[in-house]
Amino acid sequence: MTTTNKPQKLLNSGNSKTRKGEKLGWITYGLHLAPFNLSGKNVCAHASAGCAAACLNTAGRGAMSNVQQSRIAKTQKFFADKNAFTWQLAKEIGNAVKLANKKGMKACFRLNLTSDLPWENIKIESDGKKLSLLEMYPDVTFYDYTKSFPRMQAYLKGEMPKNYHLTFSRSECNDKLVDIVLELGGNVAAVFRNEFPKSWKSREVINGDETDLRFLDGKNKIVGLLEKGLAKKDETGFVIG
Repeated sequence: MTTTNKPQKLLNSGNSKTRKGEKLGWITYGLHLAPFNLSGKNVCAHASAGCAAACLNTAGRGAMSNVQQSRIAKTQKFFADKNAFTWQLAKEIGNAVKLANKKGMKACFRLNLTSDLPWENIKIESDGKKLSLLEMYPDVTFYDYTKSFPRMQAYLKGEMPKNYHLTFSRSECNDKLVDIVLELGGNVAAVFRNEFPKSWKSREVINGDETDLRFLDGKNKIVGLLEKGLAKKDETGFVIG
C-alpha cells in the first residue's frame, strides 16, 4: 500500500469571527501564519509591544500546540520558497471561490489573520507577467488590517489593487499616524475596554465585532473592537479606556 503526502492546507474558513459574515452571504477564507518572530522570521514588522502581548494568535483553536506548530510550519514554508507557497495559495483561492459559488455565497480572503505582510508586493509569474494574488483574481475581494503606515497611505492614494481593502490598526504608539489616516479618509480599528464609545477622535465608532467584513464598513470610521483574551490584561495603552 502506498501513501502520498498531500501539501499542508494553507487557507481555512473556521474562524468564529469571520464566520459571522456568512449571514451576509460571504465566506471568509484566511491564512494563519505564526505572528511576529515565533517562526524565526518576523511577519509583523510594525507590531507594538501592546499588540504583541494582546495578539489573538492563541485564541480559540490557537491555544492547541498542534495548531501553533502548523502555523510555524506554514511560515517557515513561506520563507523557504515564497514562489511555491504563493502558487499553492493561488490554487486554494481558486478552489475556494468555486466552493463558495456552489453554496450560493461569495468568497473573500484575509491573508493576514496573524501577520502583516505586503501581499500586493508578493508576486509570481503568470502568463508571462509577474502578478500578485490580488491581481491574479481581480474580481475577488481581499481585505486586511495593517499597522504599516506606508501600506495604508498607498491604499488611500489608490495605489493598491481595487479589490484590496485595508483598515489601519491603532496601537499605543501610533496615535499621530491614526490622525493622519483619519484625515485622509481611512478607517481605523481600535480596541476598547468594556464598551464602545459612540465616537472617538470625532468619528463614528462602529461595532467591528459584529462581522469581520471590513470592506463593508464605509469610509472614515472607527472600527471598535472589544478587548479579548490577553488584551484584558493590557497596561500599555493598546486597549483604550
